[in-house]
Parts: sequence; structure tokens; C-alpha cells
Amino acid sequence: MPPADPLWMLPEVAAYLSAADQLAFARAYEYSAAAHEGQFRKGGAPYITHPLAVAEILASWHLDSQTLIAALLHDVVEDTGISSEDIAREFGKPVAQLVDGVTKLDKIQFEDKAQAQAENFRKMLLAMARDVRVILIKLADRLHNMRTLEAMQPEKVSRIAQETQEIYAPIANRLGLNKVYQELEDIAFVHLHPNRYKVIEKAVKSARGNRKEVVDKIKAAIEAKLAECKIAAQIRGREKHLYSIYRKMQEKHLAFSEVFDIYGFRIVVETPRDCYITLGALHSLYKPIPGKFKDYIAIPKPNGYQSLHTTLFGPFGAPVEVQIRTQEMHRIAEAGVASHWLYKTGDTSISEVQRKTHQWMQSLLDIQADSRDSAEFLEHIKVDLFPDAVYVFTPKGRIVALPRGATAVDFAYNVHTDVGNHCVGTKINGEFMPLSTPLKNGDRVEILTSASARPNPAWTHFAHTGKARAHIRSALKNTHRHESEQLGEQLLNQAIRALGSADANETVSESQWERYQKEGGRGRLDTLADIGLGKKLAFVVARQLLAKDQDAVSRASSGPMLIRGGEGIAVRLGKCCRPIPGDPIIGQIKKDHGLIIHTHDCTQVRHYREDPEKWVDVAWSAELEKLFDVGIRIIVANQRGVLAKVAAAIANEGSDIDNVHMAEEAGAYSSLYFTVSVQNRLHLARLMRALRGLPEVVRLQRLKSRPEEPRSGTA
Repeated sequence: MPPADPLWMLPEVAAYLSAADQLAFARAYEYSAAAHEGQFRKGGAPYITHPLAVAEILASWHLDSQTLIAALLHDVVEDTGISSEDIAREFGKPVAQLVDGVTKLDKIQFEDKAQAQAENFRKMLLAMARDVRVILIKLADRLHNMRTLEAMQPEKVSRIAQETQEIYAPIANRLGLNKVYQELEDIAFVHLHPNRYKVIEKAVKSARGNRKEVVDKIKAAIEAKLAECKIAAQIRGREKHLYSIYRKMQEKHLAFSEVFDIYGFRIVVETPRDCYITLGALHSLYKPIPGKFKDYIAIPKPNGYQSLHTTLFGPFGAPVEVQIRTQEMHRIAEAGVASHWLYKTGDTSISEVQRKTHQWMQSLLDIQADSRDSAEFLEHIKVDLFPDAVYVFTPKGRIVALPRGATAVDFAYNVHTDVGNHCVGTKINGEFMPLSTPLKNGDRVEILTSASARPNPAWTHFAHTGKARAHIRSALKNTHRHESEQLGEQLLNQAIRALGSADANETVSESQWERYQKEGGRGRLDTLADIGLGKKLAFVVARQLLAKDQDAVSRASSGPMLIRGGEGIAVRLGKCCRPIPGDPIIGQIKKDHGLIIHTHDCTQVRHYREDPEKWVDVAWSAELEKLFDVGIRIIVANQRGVLAKVAAAIANEGSDIDNVHMAEEAGAYSSLYFTVSVQNRLHLARLMRALRGLPEVVRLQRLKSRPEEPRSGTA
């Protein structure tokens, strides 16, 4: 066992911890060394060297004594006979809670590795959301394990490296731990693709000699220019780490020479004002490449990173990438959230990077609450772990950072869950746009809301962020449940009327529901939801509630259920036949889908007609709540302006066009496929008469299937 003098081995600790904290750290080292005595790592070193190395990494980030002590003790609960209660007694409850959060997960049985990884990931992120120090210890633990990965069995090496690349490196990046992120990626690259790593490493070494003269020339020119502007600066050449070179070659299909012929420099100055003066000086020295300037000082990245980025035409036409930042910005860029520590004693002010990080971690708890399982949670959160951010503005000028590809719906849920749940439209830069519109840097976004609005299932197809998708699915689930209960109640009342030959107004009392539940049934609301979802038959439940037998059923005494068109997602119009008011209709009870309305002649329900318990008698209500979509196919002569004439005729008949596309026919004709909104069959008939009156129209027919998948129907 090594000498019990961690302060001698870790001078960083003595540099910033108080005398009392140093004594507590030394005592924790002795405690951990005694607990792990006789244990060795795979490489043969005493086990205590691992927790000490983890503490050393954390000390380099100047984390508090509780974190360092927890790092020394992070494996004792699992690997020794010491309990969390023992640690709490010796070192306090906060340390014990940190150790609990970091301790490896119990051996849980999962169906597959993907499920195990998703559950592991979920628990780790939720622990981080409660106390970010947990993940900082975990990242330091993973970093040291990756540095000593050669000692592991080959089959484990690949799994650990893959997990590091997919989970731990992105978390380090999201928290702004740039050095950790790059080192984890490079070590994982070594073990996952050893031959590719060697080829790129060799190419980098051979190219370095040729580059030195150009790098020195550019550096000297920059130093001279900044001295002329009286700017004190540290100028360093900057090389991409090996995995980032490989990734850029893969993603952009570039040769190594195309990636490595870019020269990188980092300039560290004293003040933000000096950053902008330096930028101006560089642009007068070398011409900037248009579109290659980013101001991350005015608009920081979500993880708190700040710098000015510019790319210049250097000597011999070689691109020169330059990052300009202050010393404080450089510290944040290297250490991320650890540099703005939430737990520093006596510091009650919360920086912007702390606030954003804390806000993101708290959103993990919201996403977890709205996710069905670990796999869905992992799916939602991966988008947020790989942010290529766009920056947009609220109407009041507040900056909102979203992942690239985010839409107006993502923006709405980022503002507030209620704003997302009740949004009906958006204005982007003052113009009305669809909610599916992808956002671009600098967009000014205003969300329009209505108290009666609710999420649309189609939103899940273009919502990009995990938070938005989780909230949409949660709201739809709750809405679907409520609507299923309402539909179930209508179906049950219809069945009760059919059974109540003696008393057509017979209703179900509380005592009957209690008896039904005692006999093995579910509660009232659960039963109604099951009926609405097609999991239970209304007539079976009605007979059990009213204690009627099969012979008492008289379907003729039950009137049809009225369809208004606005019932919601528990009652839907069949996509196979697309009924509209005026069409004879029938209702199909489909398990887990609720009630589907079809036309009488729909081929999809012919075989259901023989089973009376699979369908419901329905009719159109005289009071309709919406317009109905219908597809029409129009064969027209190919003439200039024909599409505009047809669209104008549709608009003149009071119909909106929801979709249109064209397919060329043989000869001088084309087919136009429209989805239009109509009130009923009479409205459709008027519209089709008007269209037949156009001289360019050759043939016209209604489509029962979607226009995107044309299938003949009847006009």
C-alpha cells in the first residue's frame, strides 16, 4: 500500500483547500486505503491508486472537499463491507449521498444490452440532475478507467469504449468539460478503430514538420499586428484532436490533407473589449472568409462556452481558424460547469452558465416523468446531448438556444409547457408560418396560443427536442384517456338503453358499480376508458352492471351515436374511406384505437359487419363542429395557368386547399390531386359541379384514399 500521505501526492489539494478540509481529505484517504487493503486493479497496482487518481482529476478542477472525499470513497460500498450509513457517520450525509449516487448500479436483469444501457444512462442523468457533482465524479472515474483500459479483457474493452463514445463523452461535452471530452473520444477511438487511429496519428506526425514553418510565420505576423495595436495576448497554435479529424473526414467526405491543411490558433487576451479589437486587427491582416464568423461571446453556447471564432485566408491561401477569448473564458472552455461551481462556499451569485446548466439538468427530470421507459428517455435525451445549436429570440429579445433542426413547436415548449400545449400558430420574423418550420439563427419567434387548443399527434413527427416530444406524448396520453372515458360512457349508455326495454332511461347506480368491481371488474373510469379503447365490449359490461342476460338484449331499441366531427382522438374518421357528412356511416370498435368511423361500403369493415359486437350504430349529427377533408382527382388539359384556374374555382366555392400535387398523364393531359375541406356531401357536390364547368377539366372523381396514394372512387 502506498504511503498514507495524499497531500504529498496531490499538491493541488493543498493549494486551495482549507487546513480543516485538508485534514478531512487525508482521513478519507486513510479510511479508503484501509477498506481496499489487499485489493488490486487488473494491471496489478493497489486498488487505492484508482480512487486517488479520480480525486486528483477532480482536484485539478478545484472541486470542494466533499466531492474529493466522495471520490476517494466511491467504490468502498460496493467492493468492501462498508455501508452508506458508515460513511454518513464518518464523513457526513452529503458525502454519503454523493457516494450513493456514484456507486455502480446493482446487477439488474434486463432483456437485452440496449435496455441495460438505457436504464444505466437514465439513472446516471437523474442522479446528475439532483446533484451535478455525481456526474463529475463519474466522469473522472471513467476518464481514469479509460486511461488504464489496456489491462481489461479484450471483449470488455470494446463495450466500455463504445459506451464512453456514445454516453460519457457527449455528457462531458454538454457540461463544457472540453479536455475531458476530447480525451475520452480519442481513447475510445484508439480501442474501437486501432488501425484507423494509427494511420491518422502517423499522418499527423509526418505533416507536422511541413506545417511548422507556416505556423511560425502566421504566429509571428499575428504577434506583430497585436503589438502594433497594443494588445497583450498569449498566442498558441491549435491542433484538432485525432478523433475530430477522423469524424470530419467521415462526415464531410474529406481527404486527410483537406482537413489538416487548416491552421488553428487560440488567442487569449485580457478583456472582452480586447477580443473585438483583436478580431478587427486580424481582419485587417488577413481577409476573412465570408460566413465563417461566430460570436459566442455575445451569444454563449448552452454549456457556457464563449469565444470569437473567425476563419481567414492565410498565407498561400491556407485557411486559418482563430479562437479569441479572455483568460476567464478560456478557463470555462476547458473546465465547463466545474469552473463555475454551484457548491462553492460563500458564493451565492449564480452565473449564466450555472443557470443554464442547472436548467438543462432539471429538464431531465421533466423528460423522465413524461417518458414511458428507459429506452424512450434515452431517445428523447440524445438530441440534447448532441447540440449543434441555433440561437433565436423571443419577442422581448431574450435569446433561446435550441438544437439545430428544432422547430417552432420546440421553441414553444422551451418557453413553457403550457405555451406548448396551447399553441395554435407562430410568427417567425413577423410572418405567419407553420409550427413545423425549422428555426434559423437570428429568427424572432412569437407563439400564438388559445386556451382551448391542445397538442396534435402530428407534432411528434417534427418536434426535435426531447423536452417537446416528451410533453406532447404525455399530453396526448392524458387527452386520449379523457376522450376514451367520454366515448366509453356514450357507448355504455347506448348499450344500457338497448337493454332497458322496461325503462329506456335506466341508469347505473354507485351500488351497481361497486358490485361490478367486487365481482372482478375495474373501477368506473378505468372501465369506461377500456370500453372507449375497445378493450371491453359495452354490451357485456352493461349486462353485468344491470344483471341482464343475453336474451334481454334488443339492439333495435338503442338509437345511433351522433358524430359531430370534433370528438377528438378517441373517435376518428377512417383514412381508408374518408367519410364526410352525408355518407352512410358505421362505427368500428378497434382495440386500443377507440371508435373508427367508416362509410357503409368501406372494404375494410365488410368482415366486421357479420359480428354485431364489433360495430356501433352511428349517424351524423345535425350540429357539426368542423370541416372535413376529402380527396379529389381532376384530369385537365395541359394549358398555361390551368392549376391557378382550378384553385380559384375551389376557393370560390368556400373550400380550403390542404394539399395538392400533380402527375403527368400520357399525351396532353395531367392529373391534379387535391385535398380540400368541405362541410358535407352537398358542399362537395356544388364544388364538383363548379369544377366540371371549367373547359380545361376532362374528368373528375372523388377519392376515398389519400391523394398521395391515388385509388379510384366514385364522384
